[in-house]
Amino acid sequence: MTPWQAAILALVQAVTEFLPVSSSGHLILIPRFLGWSDQGLEFDIATNTGTLAAVMLYFRAEVARMARGFRPSFSATGRASNLDSRKLYALAWGTIPAGVAGLAIKDWVGEYGREPRLIAATAIGYGLLLIVADRVGAKGRKEGEIGRREALLIGCAQALALVPGTSRSGITMTAALFLGFSRGAAARFSFLLSIPIGLLVAGNQLKDVLRGASLGVPPFAVAIGITVAALAGYAVIAFLLGWIRRRPLAPFGWYRVALGLALLLLFHG
Repeated sequence: MTPWQAAILALVQAVTEFLPVSSSGHLILIPRFLGWSDQGLEFDIATNTGTLAAVMLYFRAEVARMARGFRPSFSATGRASNLDSRKLYALAWGTIPAGVAGLAIKDWVGEYGREPRLIAATAIGYGLLLIVADRVGAKGRKEGEIGRREALLIGCAQALALVPGTSRSGITMTAALFLGFSRGAAARFSFLLSIPIGLLVAGNQLKDVLRGASLGVPPFAVAIGITVAALAGYAVIAFLLGWIRRRPLAPFGWYRVALGLALLLLFHG
């Protein structure tokens, strides 16, 4: 892998991680279209560490407040009087389904999940679901109204994103919209929900590397990937939060449908 390839793939990761169009799907397809060797799941996870840094930096003040609300989050009384404690409590419950599913199917995703026709099907199916949710689901519920039930349901949706082409941000925002949350609340909770699972995934990869596992690409490529993904990811978060204040999410859903149909035509054999 060349530095140029690492930078391009990291930029794709950053743009598609936060926009509801599927980062994993694009990271699998871009090398195929450009004639590059597949970079492998481990490099994709490394670039995800860059976008994790971006979301933690963008929401740094909120993350700091939630850290201070850690102890009150364990009691119902503390959560009732502290919005940040309620958010932390919700994030914890929302992370459980994806954490369990990730441990269960990581090997399957690495071996079978990079099939273009699978990506096409998930891109179309969940793209249409996003369009419907954006039209009929968006109401006015706020982040502070996300309790254990809502967090678990959104977390179950996040677990579906382990299958490439689904889009973690897309499916979690879709679930939140169907639960009646505003676009802004859905997007912000989706971004914050990426932090716990991102830390778990990054920590697991670091543990594997320390035990001698290979990332499949040179160290310089990993460094470039993380850096580019972090810088670009920060900009994309700001862009999407600005977008949804004035515009619907449906265009991203239609993009997914068009992408899926194009993939079915290209890989119909």
